[in-house]
Amino acid sequence: MTTPPPTGPPTGPPSGPPSGPPSGPPPPRRTGLVVGLAFAGVFGYLLVNVAVGLVAVSVGSTAAFGVAAGVLAVVGLGLGTAFVLLRKPWSRGLGLGLMIGWALASIVSAGYCTGLNPELYA
Repeated sequence: MTTPPPTGPPTGPPSGPPSGPPSGPPPPRRTGLVVGLAFAGVFGYLLVNVAVGLVAVSVGSTAAFGVAAGVLAVVGLGLGTAFVLLRKPWSRGLGLGLMIGWALASIVSAGYCTGLNPELYA
């Protein structure tokens, strides 16, 4: 003989609220803000690059070019990564812009503007 199933209340952990569509409107998209600040970051990096480059050229020593290359890498890559890791729309766009600006300056100038070209140190 078989025993009938229990007819009492369920004996498991209580279930959460019923799942359904989230209440309220969806969050706004911030794509335009990110793209606009990416362009601003590229322009800002290029301004910093010109300023640091002028200082390095005015000093004129090999050590000045090395310090300038380090400063530009920290500004472009380090600060850009820090901004991206903040995960806010404005900081993500600005951080990507700084990193893109560093890469563009390196590629277009064959490494002269960012201190990557070894001929600067010879």
